[in-house]
Amino acid sequence: MIRVAAVGDIHMGPDSQGTLRSSFETLPECADVLLLAGDLTRHGTPEEAAVVAREIKDLGVPVVAVLGNHDHHDERPEEVTAILRDAGAHVLEGQATIVTAGDARIGVAGTKGFGGGFVGRCAGEFGEPLMKEFVRYTRRCADALHAALKDLEQRGPDVRIALTHFSPVPDTLAGEPPEIYPFLGSYLLAEAIDTAGADLAVHGHAHAGTEHGMTTGGIRVRNVAQPVIGRAFHVYHLPGHPR
Repeated sequence: MIRVAAVGDIHMGPDSQGTLRSSFETLPECADVLLLAGDLTRHGTPEEAAVVAREIKDLGVPVVAVLGNHDHHDERPEEVTAILRDAGAHVLEGQATIVTAGDARIGVAGTKGFGGGFVGRCAGEFGEPLMKEFVRYTRRCADALHAALKDLEQRGPDVRIALTHFSPVPDTLAGEPPEIYPFLGSYLLAEAIDTAGADLAVHGHAHAGTEHGMTTGGIRVRNVAQPVIGRAFHVYHLPGHPR
């Protein structure tokens, strides 16, 4: 059994240094990997990223992360990424990585993702250039996630996990105002996950949402935004596939 710890939307700043470290230090006892589902900082500054880096450095389990919209606010995502990578995290944007825990190989494909809404109530690539680019950006994120998951399929890890910040399904947004669903996720992410295949999809972003959801293809989706799970992280158990 593979144990996957996950949390998103920890929104750390200088005054929150150390608030998660003691909990994270228990991870080797209960988890094989830690997934961070974006919005790790408040405003995406290098100073805030350094706080996160100190929380996750040398935890004894691999750390895999994607950035969120807050991590882009200061328009320095490359610096934020570099700081987290220097602390040992695998930070993904349209990429895949395989981390090991004992004999288990855990594959993670990640992208921040973006909005646009869900089937029946979604934005389309029509009209003004800005609207077209809004949807095309989401599509590029989804296409990269699909390619990363397919890459993992070829590399044969024991499990494949899709890690995003924005939600792939509306199920896990229940509790949020319906009017903002288009800004919380996109069905394009779910299409990518269903067509490429995964054992679990993890996201954040929807603070007032719901933990449990599922794609139309039957893949489990979990909203791990910290306000939703109400703890430093939640652990999910996945059976490994025979090689």
